[in-house]
Amino acid sequence: MFDRMSEKFTGIFASLRGYGRLSEKNIDDGLRDLRIALLEADVALSVVRSFLDIIRQRATDIDISKSLTPGQTLIKIINEELVDLMGKHNEPLNLNTTPPAVILLTGLQGAGKTTTCAKLGVHLKEKENKKVALISSDTYRPGAIRQLEILAKENELSWLESNESETPEDIVKNGLVTAKRQLFDVLIVDSAGRLHIDDEMMEEIKSLHNILNPIETLFVIDSMMGQDAINASASFNKILPLTGNILTKADSDARGGAALTVKYITGKPIKFIGVGEKSRDLSPFNPERVASQILGMGDVLSLIEEVEDKTNKEEALKLSKKISKGKSFNLEDFKEQLKQMSSMGGISSILDKLPVGKNQAGNIATHLNDSELTKLVAIIDSMTRKERVDPKIINGSRKKRISSGSGTQIQDINKLLKQFNRMQKMMKKFSNKGGLSKMLRGVKGSNPSGFPF
Repeated sequence: MFDRMSEKFTGIFASLRGYGRLSEKNIDDGLRDLRIALLEADVALSVVRSFLDIIRQRATDIDISKSLTPGQTLIKIINEELVDLMGKHNEPLNLNTTPPAVILLTGLQGAGKTTTCAKLGVHLKEKENKKVALISSDTYRPGAIRQLEILAKENELSWLESNESETPEDIVKNGLVTAKRQLFDVLIVDSAGRLHIDDEMMEEIKSLHNILNPIETLFVIDSMMGQDAINASASFNKILPLTGNILTKADSDARGGAALTVKYITGKPIKFIGVGEKSRDLSPFNPERVASQILGMGDVLSLIEEVEDKTNKEEALKLSKKISKGKSFNLEDFKEQLKQMSSMGGISSILDKLPVGKNQAGNIATHLNDSELTKLVAIIDSMTRKERVDPKIINGSRKKRISSGSGTQIQDINKLLKQFNRMQKMMKKFSNKGGLSKMLRGVKGSNPSGFPF
């Protein structure tokens, strides 16, 4: 996510860190490079100017040239201003109203409103423990209503019937009555995609808004569209009282300009960010974490949350207690850790959140890509229980048998044992701190050279 901008910022920071003292020329050169990087990321010119003016002013105010660590000080200022530009902190949904709290999703054609509707429903159901209903008022796009119905059923969300023969106004009126009668906490309404220059469609969305009186009116932005989508959000905001934005397809956006621009241009916060196609790939937008990723510092906190959300807590606790009691971390445990990595999207997804540079990430991924994970699990499965518990007994003849059983080479067995030994040392180091999530906290904000692969 935002790889291109992150790469540019990493290069700029490497130069800044190299200066023992920062002269006015050094600062000018750094800000010029920042300007180029931001414009190439499709950040609006007005935003770039304001952002750089603030950084220059702050650098002048603290007399950065006399700082003991001038490069780090300037980087700290840039980080703080990036966070401020995106909104300082996450602004949660406001559901403080008489149920059902109505959330109206609007946006341009193809922005991903329908899938976002279902993702938001899953989030509210699983994270907020809300009773959620979905309804579609999109009578224009063929199959739009059916698509949301399928998504609702796949994710065990309540679906309120509608069809193309009804008017959008009648659909939302009936849906609101049903949601009240069936005591839903939240009603999420999917609207038809439209162009802001389409006067008839804009009058319709205003009419729907008047009927629903939603507590939240969210504009769904395709981050790949950059400034066009953001300008559209600003135009919609003149017609509707938008309460926030949802940024979609961020996992495919190498630039990142939309994330840096939308709050400044529209005056409305980004409340959620979509980072994949699965129903749970929608997260509250956290400016600090996004800034950390853009600056090449990773997003270990999100990775920790993912570990705690997607892994078996009972098994993790048992492993932690086992190691803390002096018992060895064995190959059965190692296999479980490999399977956990797969459940979190594989090595590439994990590396994207760790504070490693692109070169180091590439080196790690070369040695252990996602297909390699499958191979390692196959090797361990080909071992006897005694070998998995006590890997030291695996001699040459045993390696031949394991190699034959798993369809791998002897060098693959040797590689696995080497990686296992590194992981064993790492787990022992963090055994008294609570397992994998605490181990990740140990590398937060640092270069995890101890990463076992």
